[in-house]
Amino acid sequence: MTFIYLADRPEFLPLVAKWYFNEWGALSNASLEDFTNKLNDYLNTDKIPLLVLAMDGDIAVGAAHLRFHEMNIYPDKEHWLGGVYVDFPYRGKHIASALVTMIEEIALTNGVQQLHLQTEQLDGGLYAKLGWLEIEQVESRGVDVSVRVKSLT
Repeated sequence: MTFIYLADRPEFLPLVAKWYFNEWGALSNASLEDFTNKLNDYLNTDKIPLLVLAMDGDIAVGAAHLRFHEMNIYPDKEHWLGGVYVDFPYRGKHIASALVTMIEEIALTNGVQQLHLQTEQLDGGLYAKLGWLEIEQVESRGVDVSVRVKSLT
């Protein structure tokens, strides 16, 4: 398993857009084209926002991104982990954990001291196991989510 930036392999952008659209499109009322266009903002390697791909050889098997201000109700919470996705045939192989850890490391090297995320798993799921602490549970786009934080310092 290796990790690369989407910016280094932009030919995977349509695949990631499809993953995200299939997973979260119904919640966002966005089209596949909207997801594709938004991901163009993540074609960075040295600044936020950015997206990391998990690779099995030359096959993209998962993705996660680091971005600014994911939830409008938290204007003071600047840096967010999001879009953690692992393709179905690769689930259960600790790839999501590795992606989260990679984003944490990249965030730290970019001077980020605290990361936030939201998850539909109200018990925190994977994120609770990785040390993310719940701030609160709120409704976002008609879905209850757990908003979490992790200090990187």
